[in-house]
Amino acid sequence: MGVAIRRSVGLAGLAGRSAHTLRPCIAIASLPSPLNQQYSAPSRPPPNYPGHVPLNRLEKAALAIGSGLMSLRDPRRGDLIAAFAEATATPYFIYRLQDAMLASPTGRRILRDRPRITSTSLNLPYLRALAPNTVGRTYIDWLDREGVSPDTRAAVRYIDDAECAYVMQRYRECHDFYHALTGLPVVREGEVALKAFEFANTLLPMTGLSVFAAATLKAPERRRFVGTYLPWAVRNGLRAREVINVYWEEELETDVDELRRRLGVEAPPDLRAIRKAEREERRRKAAEGGV
Repeated sequence: MGVAIRRSVGLAGLAGRSAHTLRPCIAIASLPSPLNQQYSAPSRPPPNYPGHVPLNRLEKAALAIGSGLMSLRDPRRGDLIAAFAEATATPYFIYRLQDAMLASPTGRRILRDRPRITSTSLNLPYLRALAPNTVGRTYIDWLDREGVSPDTRAAVRYIDDAECAYVMQRYRECHDFYHALTGLPVVREGEVALKAFEFANTLLPMTGLSVFAAATLKAPERRRFVGTYLPWAVRNGLRAREVINVYWEEELETDVDELRRRLGVEAPPDLRAIRKAEREERRRKAAEGGV
């Protein structure tokens, strides 16, 4: 309930929305039947942007249910998670995130400039040459440590509005910056903790569904998530500024601790160090038991 009050724009916010963002909702509301937008291949509307795949409501519902169930079964399927995110982002949640960007001077600049986050646009050698503890150096050190590339984010396909499609793409490409900001690793335990933080901050349904993957964690990891990382995620996600409005490309030389303070995000306990200490303790006990 607290999350809904913290992040919802409500009916008043929808009433003030510009005409171009309301148009998809008005079109849907005026339809006499939920099935009269079914598109056969010859009658499917033309795409609104490169790569766009127009879907009717029935197709989107099928995509959401199928990708959601399958991604719960196999959380490593990034393609399924991406499809579920897009199928469930409309008609409300992606517009809420778009509104958050339109309400921020920095967010509006991001929407105007539409920067992309790739290994080319960021100039990775430049990031490695930055001073320690800068945002850019923290980000590239995290990429190198986790073996991750910024070029692996799937393109948005199933969101009809072109600007909203970019909002989702921006969120997707900024995900690794959120990892670097919090220090959470890409292991399942770290991903679940970060998704809980993202849900509290963005309200995207996909991030909320991903939190249920905590049920697949080992018992000690589950206890640690419930006792430490879930409270951290809710507290910081709710109080932090909208992270979608960070122009990361302009913050690369900023001290990462200063950026955390500005955003209102505290670093959680170092999960990688905790897991390493646990492994070493298990090896020590195993060695003692074998003596």
